[in-house]
Amino acid sequence: MHCGELIKRSAAACPRCGSDERTGWSESTYLDGLDLPDDESYETIYEREFGTKPHSLPRRRTWIALIGSILLTAFIAGYLRVLC
Repeated sequence: MHCGELIKRSAAACPRCGSDERTGWSESTYLDGLDLPDDESYETIYEREFGTKPHSLPRRRTWIALIGSILLTAFIAGYLRVLC
C-alpha cells in the first residue's frame, strides 16, 4: 500500500503501483501512516475523551430496574390472585 491503493492483505504486490515487500511495502508496515492510537487501554482512552472513568452501569439505573422488577412482580401476583 505504498501508493494508497486499497488492496487485500494477502496480495503479493499492489496492482496499481507494483510495490511489494522488496520495494517498500511489507506485512510489518501495512498499518504505517494511518495515525492509529498506541496500545492504550479502553479506560485510558475513555477517561481522556470524556474526563471520567467508564462505569459498567450507573447505580441509579440499577436501582430503578430493581424497583421496577419488584413492582411488576407484585402487580402480576395481585392480578393472578384476583383471577383465581
